[in-house]
Amino acid sequence: MAKNISRIVLTGGPAAGKTTLISRILKEFKQEEGWKVITIPETATELISGFGLGPFEGCMSMLDFQYFVIGDQLHKEKLALRGAETVPEENVLIIYDRAVLDDKAYITDEEFTHVLSSFGVTEDELLSGYDAVLHLVTCAKGAEFAYNYGNAARYESVEEAREMDDRTLRAWSAHPSLHIIDNSVAFEDKINRAIGEIYRILGRPAPDAEKRKYLIRMPDVEKLTADYDAVPVEMMQTYLVQTKPGVERRIRQQKGGKDYLYFYTEKRLSEEGKRWVIERPISEKDYVSYLMECDMSLHPVRKTKYRFNFAGKRFEIDIYPFSDEKAVMFVYGEGLEQAALPQELEILKEVTGDADYKNRQLAKTQSL
Repeated sequence: MAKNISRIVLTGGPAAGKTTLISRILKEFKQEEGWKVITIPETATELISGFGLGPFEGCMSMLDFQYFVIGDQLHKEKLALRGAETVPEENVLIIYDRAVLDDKAYITDEEFTHVLSSFGVTEDELLSGYDAVLHLVTCAKGAEFAYNYGNAARYESVEEAREMDDRTLRAWSAHPSLHIIDNSVAFEDKINRAIGEIYRILGRPAPDAEKRKYLIRMPDVEKLTADYDAVPVEMMQTYLVQTKPGVERRIRQQKGGKDYLYFYTEKRLSEEGKRWVIERPISEKDYVSYLMECDMSLHPVRKTKYRFNFAGKRFEIDIYPFSDEKAVMFVYGEGLEQAALPQELEILKEVTGDADYKNRQLAKTQSL
């Protein structure tokens, strides 16, 4: 069977949510469900932080820097495509954290064309190598309160971030499948919209972002697995000590298939009551380092999540080791009719929005 390889670029101005979206993609398109996600990290950041190369005084000009960036990016993109053709999974998603056309925003059009010609490629050839582009608008446009959240060292001002967002959008404007994800909704909804666009790009129905939460009688997970192809994912969430007022920090270990994934998350509320979340994938080494900062007043929350589809809805059931009789179920979609519920499941009560059943509270009580 031919492989399904999809190549999607994530771009946008500074502080747009690209890193958080990559974390969500890794969680959404799971290996145990037949997916392989290959991510290509932002090249300019790697060169600056890893090699000390950058467009700053005493090093090189912005134009000279683009030769390094574009050369490295082209090489990594070729490797990613070869890797996609090699891995055993049939469905492969290549995610680019920025790509070559982003560099057009930092130099003139003539300079960009000249740099590309030195590598023997044209702009049209590059554009044809990406299936779709998601432009996430910087939070400096419409969510200014969160602009420096998570990166106190960000050097661009709000005005500069807006300008870079415009220039980046212009650089990608010729792509036939360009999708703009703005800040007209809350940040979590912004990420959900981006995930929905990715599903549509892949030609698959997007899962409904709205969800309801229920306390249920402990189900027969073996039957769920056999009858509904429920896929188990092992997770452990650990809360960290607070280092900033009003900011909740946590890390998560997630086992999917034969691999482990690790994530770092921060949550906060603005003075206006807006909720903002940043999340990024981290290495196992970073995960172990963060464990040294765990909040000793809270237990790690361990659970096995079973995900399956039934009657056009997506179900997720969380099984906790501290409860033998009860579990927590999420149903995605507008409400739940009894006819749409597998007969094996018994709802005890709805707990949507109930603080007693949020993960942080479960870390305190270890009970359902």
